[in-house]
Amino acid sequence: MLIAVGGNSLIRAGEKGTIVEQLANARRTAAAIIGLIRDGYHLVVTHGNGPQVGAQLLRSERAADQVPGQTLDVCGAASQGEIGYMLAQSLQDELAAAGLRVPVVSLVTQTIVSASDPAMQHPTKPIGPFYSRAQAEERKRMLGWEIVEDAARGYRRVVPSPEPVEIVELEVIRSLMGQGVLVVACGGGGIPVVRENGGLHGVEAVIDKDRASALLASQLGVDLFAISTDTDYVYLDYKKPAQRPLLRLTASELEEHYRAGHFPPGNMGPKVESALHFLRAGGQEVIITSYSHLCDAIAGRAGTHIVPDEKTATGKPPAHSEVPVGGR
Repeated sequence: MLIAVGGNSLIRAGEKGTIVEQLANARRTAAAIIGLIRDGYHLVVTHGNGPQVGAQLLRSERAADQVPGQTLDVCGAASQGEIGYMLAQSLQDELAAAGLRVPVVSLVTQTIVSASDPAMQHPTKPIGPFYSRAQAEERKRMLGWEIVEDAARGYRRVVPSPEPVEIVELEVIRSLMGQGVLVVACGGGGIPVVRENGGLHGVEAVIDKDRASALLASQLGVDLFAISTDTDYVYLDYKKPAQRPLLRLTASELEEHYRAGHFPPGNMGPKVESALHFLRAGGQEVIITSYSHLCDAIAGRAGTHIVPDEKTATGKPPAHSEVPVGGR
C-alpha cells in the first residue's frame, strides 16, 4: 500500500505550525500507520509540504540581506528533510512501542518533469506569503516573479505545476521495500527537476503531491493507494446544503462526478485525478479519507472507496454510489 499523508496531518486548522505541534501530529499519524503494519501491510508513505515550503520561502526572503536566498527546489528539499525526520522518528517510536521490528528510512526524492510541459509557461500554483500591490510589483520587477491577485487578501507569487513524469529514486525505493523497509519518500511531490545536458537540474516549480504519489504507486505496482486528507469522505456538493458523501463507486462513476464539476482544482480535484490515474494504470483500489479514520477506512468501515470499472470491493456492481449524510 502507498499512503499519501496530507499536509493537514502535520499542521491542523488553527495551529501555527510550530515544531512541537507538528511532532505531536506526526505521532498521531504514525500511530494510524502502525495499525496497518500490524495488520500485515507493506507500506511506502508520501507526504505534503505546502505550509513548510511557504515558511522556508518566507525565512529565506526575510533573511536575504544577511544570508543568500534559496531557490524553490532547494526549499522543497529542505522541507522533505524536515518532515521526513519528524515522520520517520515518530514511526520508529511507535513501532518500538508496538514491539514491531521494522526499519524506517526517509528518502529525499527527485521527480522529473518535462521542460516542454505547457504548465511551465503558464504558472498557476500560488506559493509563499501575501503582498501588497507595491510589494508584489517590486518583486515582479526585481525577481521576475509571476504575480496574481487575491481580491480578499492581496497579491501572491505563482509558479508552474507540471505533471510528474518519472521518480528518480524509484528503484532505490523498490529495493528498500523489498527488504522490508518502511520508506518515507516523494515529499511534496518530490523536488522538481528536468533532464538537461545529460544531467538533472532543479526548476522553480511545484509538483502536486497526490499526482506524484499516484505515479509512484503505479510504478511500484502496489495494490492499494490511500489518500489522507482533511475530510472523512469525498463529497458531492461539498459545503452546500445538499452535501452528501460518496461511499463506494467505480472509476467511471467518479469521473462522471468530476466532469460535472463537483471537485474544485484547488481542493479535491487533484486527488480525484490521481485516483483515476492510479486505477487506469492497473491499481486495485483507492481510498480517500481523513488520517484519523485511516484504519477504519482500510477495514471498509469508513472513507470513500474507488475501484476499477470491472469490479467493486464486493465483486459486484455498486447498488448505490452515495450514502446519506451522516451515514456509512
